[in-house]
Amino acid sequence: MSDGDKNGQDNHEDAIVPVEVWPELERAECLARGAALKWASGVFCRPEHLERLGQYRKRESQRTASIHSRLKSVVQSYLEGVDWGLGQLREARAELREVSHDLHKADLESRKNSEEVTTLETLREISVSHRQLLAAVSNLPRLYKVRSMVLETERLVESRRLLEAHARLMELEHWQDEVLLQLQGPRGSPGTGLNSEDEELVRNYFSGVGRLVDALAKELWAVVGSGLSLACQNPTLFVSAVRIVEREEALDQMFLEERRSTSGQNIPMPPGRPRCWRDRFFKVMEEAVSARFRSVSYLHTRGPGLASHLSALQHCIKGDLSTVRNFLEQCVPSHYRLTRTYLRFCHQFLQNHLGLVSGWELEGGEIFAVLNWVLHIYNSSEMMGEPALVAELDIEDMGPLISQEGLEQLQNKYVQKVRKSVSEWMHKALEVELTDWQRDQEPDIDHEGCYHTSLPTIIAQMLEENARVALMISEALRDQTIQMGLYEMENLLSRFRDAIIVFGKEHRRDSATNSNKFYLHYLLACINNCIILKTSTESLQQQLCSYPSNRYSRISLGPLAALDRAVRKACRLVMDHLLFELQPHLQELLSRNWLAQGEVTQNMCGVLERHCEFYNKVRQPCRQRLKEECQWLTVVEYVRTLMQKRLVCRNSDERNQLVQRMTQDAQLLRDHLQSMETDGTIDEVNPTALITALADIINLKDPNMLILEISVLVNKYPDISEEHVSVLMDVRGDVPKDVRKSVLDFLEQSAPPLPQGYRPIFTEILVPSSRIQFCLPTAKCT
Repeated sequence: MSDGDKNGQDNHEDAIVPVEVWPELERAECLARGAALKWASGVFCRPEHLERLGQYRKRESQRTASIHSRLKSVVQSYLEGVDWGLGQLREARAELREVSHDLHKADLESRKNSEEVTTLETLREISVSHRQLLAAVSNLPRLYKVRSMVLETERLVESRRLLEAHARLMELEHWQDEVLLQLQGPRGSPGTGLNSEDEELVRNYFSGVGRLVDALAKELWAVVGSGLSLACQNPTLFVSAVRIVEREEALDQMFLEERRSTSGQNIPMPPGRPRCWRDRFFKVMEEAVSARFRSVSYLHTRGPGLASHLSALQHCIKGDLSTVRNFLEQCVPSHYRLTRTYLRFCHQFLQNHLGLVSGWELEGGEIFAVLNWVLHIYNSSEMMGEPALVAELDIEDMGPLISQEGLEQLQNKYVQKVRKSVSEWMHKALEVELTDWQRDQEPDIDHEGCYHTSLPTIIAQMLEENARVALMISEALRDQTIQMGLYEMENLLSRFRDAIIVFGKEHRRDSATNSNKFYLHYLLACINNCIILKTSTESLQQQLCSYPSNRYSRISLGPLAALDRAVRKACRLVMDHLLFELQPHLQELLSRNWLAQGEVTQNMCGVLERHCEFYNKVRQPCRQRLKEECQWLTVVEYVRTLMQKRLVCRNSDERNQLVQRMTQDAQLLRDHLQSMETDGTIDEVNPTALITALADIINLKDPNMLILEISVLVNKYPDISEEHVSVLMDVRGDVPKDVRKSVLDFLEQSAPPLPQGYRPIFTEILVPSSRIQFCLPTAKCT
């Protein structure tokens, strides 16, 4: 540092001495002192710690020296940077002075040149005027011919000499473009341009050219629109139209390329350019396709004529495709791909047309016609699936004729229409069935000798036919139709069961007059009808199961459950009718006459035999089920009569007589029931064995052995109650009180559970309360 700088620094320090010291500095010094005192008080808290004072002083001196050296280096580097920055600023100021001087000189030169530009403007105006006059003089011969050429070209257009007319039109347009170009001046030259008055004058003079363009275009598109009919007669006009379209397309491309190459000069396009007649060519073709197809039986589309309309569309498209492939395709350039374009136009028209048709309120047959045409006929080899057309048509790119959502809506509509028809037919069939029940003749008999009516045949054929027709569309629609049919069948069976209940009530009400002699016959026919319907239902459900991947393949158990309920109700009514005819004979059981003669059981067997003959006209498995129920009912009612009449034997002779009659009845019933098993099947659990078991209880000589016999009976019939055993002991008439008490206590303590598969019999037999006015001391009060 120089002496001058040092002196300046000293002077500066002298100048700031009287200035007040910064408060931050004082605060920092106070904090430092406080921290030092705090540290010293912690380190030297005891006298012996003062021995290390020298060590601490030396360490702190070294730290202070290190900090001072670092501060000096930082300040030095900072001062060097400031000095370099000041040097850069001095250099920049010198350069700015030079640039400012140069700009001032340029400004003076430009002011001198502006005075000379005024002289050049006059020369420019004279040049433009001269150029326009030269253009007018050079184009006078052409301008005189414009009107005559316009008239001649109009005559050529009217006579459909399209190529000659287009050549004259191109010549007129060329003259117009040259006049405008010459009036505008050379491209790229400064000051060129055409004022609006001159441009308007030229355009008015060549206004006939615009009319010629419109007239030629009108004739051109008329020829293109009738190309299908012209192709078979005289394709020359169509070929001329295509050549004109290609010429115009080439001119459009030329002008566009020229404009792009000179984009910086803002050159305008000729009037009416670009015309884009190739795009217009395809647009006219599309409009012609739509107009042609709309005329095909369009007025008779709705109603029964829809199928004919679709068939007419098919034949029209096939004929037009043949014309396009064999004739029109040869009249256009290969890059037109006219067959593919025509196919695309047809597809787009059909998409719009079928979308409109789908929105109508169609009947089931009309919906079927639309779905069959869209899903099968359109893509078949008879139409778009022809091998020669498959390569031209890409259905995936153009999309389906009807969207998937639209197809699902149509299928849902079809199912609803079929459902309404099925419901009506089922209702009518049920009404006919109810009328048949009132006929004064037995039901029809099929080839197997079983009763039946027309109801199951009508229902089964209707559902199978609907499923077969729906399968012609798709498996999904078939499954929807089957599900709908099963649902309607479930509703029908519910009404059918209700009708059976009403039929039974009416018969019971009119049983005194015996108005319906064929009541049982029609009940059995109802059971057979349900069996036939069950077979049909299982067949339909198997069709659903054959395609497990289908979302409609879930089987509904509703129809089978409804069939089972209807069969159970009909069987119950059959058993009620049997009980009604057995009732007079059951009332004579356990009477003195019954003990003496035994004709009552013979009469009961006659009733059973007659009923079982009717049961043979029922299909399996209900035939066997009815016979089993017949045996069960007979035994239950027999035992019920024994329990309710409470016959008391007064001595051993009466017991022997009762036991002998019961044993004979059991054997007689067993023989008759087994003889009626025409199919050779015998129930493993013979219910008549119960009568024999009860007779053994009554026939026991020693009452003290009752508990052993009762235990055997309980093992075979675990649902027997104390009341039933008490009645048996009452019938014997010789059971001591202590034995009775032991037996009843045994029953109360044992109570075995019912084994699996065991059918309770005693739970169906209620024991009435005892008529004795007092309770036995050894028996349980009832």
